[in-house]
Amino acid sequence: MALTQHDIDREVAELQDAYDKARAGGAPAAHHPPRDYAPYRSSALRHPKQPLVAVHGDPETVELSGPAFGNTDVTALDNDLTRQHTGEPLGERITVSGRLLDGRGRPVRGQLVEVWQANASGRYAHQRDDHPAPLDPNFTGVGRVLTGDDGSYSFTTIKPGAYPWRNHTNAWRPAHIHFSLFGDAFTQRLVTQMYFPNDPLFPYDPILRSVTDESARQRLIASYDHDLSQPEFSLGYRWDIVLDGPSATWIEEGR
Repeated sequence: MALTQHDIDREVAELQDAYDKARAGGAPAAHHPPRDYAPYRSSALRHPKQPLVAVHGDPETVELSGPAFGNTDVTALDNDLTRQHTGEPLGERITVSGRLLDGRGRPVRGQLVEVWQANASGRYAHQRDDHPAPLDPNFTGVGRVLTGDDGSYSFTTIKPGAYPWRNHTNAWRPAHIHFSLFGDAFTQRLVTQMYFPNDPLFPYDPILRSVTDESARQRLIASYDHDLSQPEFSLGYRWDIVLDGPSATWIEEGR
């Protein structure tokens, strides 16, 4: 029998209740969810089941075959997802800006930040996305930028739409943008997601709800910033990414 949203909601509520009771009993906050969070069905099929493999010797040797990034690889237009084609993409134009910080609030400079997302109709420009929503010939949905000396980044893009997925019957993902952070080498890659404020789908999404700590979950949601909005052009959202420490942004470990 197919899983329904009610089934998933019940599982999420049980896990959330167990976490809340553990916290009330003195357990530490869990800023990262378990890798096999049951309501997110595919995590049970593809999360790592073996311990991490230690790298012996010079760790730099692991990175010799990986890509190398630098200023020459990132152009001035790579962070504007609305200017990559001959025409204007459809949808609500937005500016997403923030800072990449370490656990002490210090800027992390010169780091490659990549994004990918669905278009305004909630469809990815990917051959495996067969959602019956229109593709936009003027929107590919990928971009990148290097952080500045103050750790800042900025993207101009289109607000993505919600889309269905096959976790359970009538499953819908809230609007979100995927972020990838590369550090100084390919082996340091971290991946996370940014959400938009007041999305009505938040309570129904087992991926977001897998972050059972409320404060950690809120750190994944951008805030509207009117000062970032550009007159007659775009609405502005601010989202800082913290790499470590008690205020760290959730990272998709093992997913």
